[in-house]
Amino acid sequence: MPTENAIRELRLVSWNVNGLRAVMKKDPGFEQIFSELDADVFALQETKLQEGQLELDLPGYYQTWNYAERKGYSGTAVFSREKPLQVVRQIGCEAADDEGRVCALEFPSYWFVDVYTPNAKNELARLDERLVWDERYRAFLSELAKQKPVVTCGDFNVAHEEIDLKNPGPNRGNAGFSDEERASFSALLDAGFTDTFRARHPDLAGAYSWWSYRFRAREKNAGWRIDYFLVSNDIADRVTGASILSEVYGSDHCPVELQIDL
Repeated sequence: MPTENAIRELRLVSWNVNGLRAVMKKDPGFEQIFSELDADVFALQETKLQEGQLELDLPGYYQTWNYAERKGYSGTAVFSREKPLQVVRQIGCEAADDEGRVCALEFPSYWFVDVYTPNAKNELARLDERLVWDERYRAFLSELAKQKPVVTCGDFNVAHEEIDLKNPGPNRGNAGFSDEERASFSALLDAGFTDTFRARHPDLAGAYSWWSYRFRAREKNAGWRIDYFLVSNDIADRVTGASILSEVYGSDHCPVELQIDL
C-alpha cells in the first residue's frame, strides 16, 4: 500500500455533459464511457439535475454533487476513488452561488476544484455578473493554494486566445471571446495557475472541446476550446499528459483529461 504522501500518477477527466440524464440514454451511455475512461477523479458540469432524480452505480467511487436551486439548470458533480477530506460548494459569490457551479474537494496532497463558469449570454447580457464571479473564483482558488496545490477543471466558458477557436475574427466581442472575459482568464493564470493543455501543446491549432449543435460544426471541427485543466504553477512540472478526448460523443462538449504525478 502506498503511504499517504507517496507520489503517484493520477488520471483526471472533466466533461460538460449538457444534461446527464440525456447522456445516460445515448449509446454508448454515460456509465460505459465513465468505465472506459477509468479516471481517478471524474468531474462533470451542467448535470441539469436535482437531488434524487438520478442514481448512478459507480462502484469504487465517492460521489459529490452540487445542485442548482433552479430545476434542470447548471449543476456539477465529482466522482473520486479517494474519499475527500472535505467538500466546499460555494465561493461567496451572490450572483451565482445558488446555481451549483462548484465542487471543491480537499485531498491529502491537493485541492481538486470542478467549476461551471457562468455564461456571459447573448449580447453580453450577463457579463457584469460573470466578471464578478471570475474575480471571486480567482480569490477562492488563491486562498486554497495557500494551503496546498490546486487542480481546477471545467467549462470556463471562454476561449483564451485566437488559437482556441476556429473563427476568432467574427466572434471577437461575443460571449466567450470578449476582451473582458479573455482578460479575466489571463488574470486567473497570472494569479499562479498554468493552462496545462496549452503548456504542453503551445502551437497546436484545431484542438477544441465544444462545438455548436448548428451548422454541422463538429463535423467541420468549427469549435472552441473552453474546457480546461489548470494547476498551481508549483506543480505544473508534474503534469505528464494533457489531452482533449474529441472521439467521445454524447454532448456538445467532449471530455478533457489531465495526467499528473501527485
